[in-house]
Amino acid sequence: MDNNQLTHDQHINKPVTTEIILACDHIKAPSNIGAIFRLADAFQVSEIIFFGSEIDLTSHRLKKTARNTQRFIRFRESENLKNTIQELHDKSYTSIALEITSKSIPIQEFDTTIANKLVLIIGHENYGISDTILEIAHHTLHIPMYGDNSSMNVAQATAIALYALRS
Repeated sequence: MDNNQLTHDQHINKPVTTEIILACDHIKAPSNIGAIFRLADAFQVSEIIFFGSEIDLTSHRLKKTARNTQRFIRFRESENLKNTIQELHDKSYTSIALEITSKSIPIQEFDTTIANKLVLIIGHENYGISDTILEIAHHTLHIPMYGDNSSMNVAQATAIALYALRS
């Protein structure tokens, strides 16, 4: 039996039962924004909410990393991320901040069955998630790291988190 790479037409999407919205707190780099669009497609994120980001859909870097997913992934910009997340709380969404804090738990210890509507909050490439947003998040999760560095690229961290939440 041959072990051949599948074409796009042969790939079958896995059905999902949990809705995930991605909330981006001041993501700046076009390459990260593009990667986030591509991840949103790969993990069936229903919407991306950007706050404090400059979304330039004509950016070569964004388009290169997004691989055209920016054309069909639903997104919007928020003028007040705290209010937007609170509105989602009112609609029964559970919010998860992806950040290393004094109260965060390892992502693999999070019970993904507690809610069927999630908001995953990710933060600025250098400064992380703002304190005002951390205060309102229902849960704070971190990705355990084993090297000397205490952070990783926001798009890479988002990929790991989305995979963990979908597993």
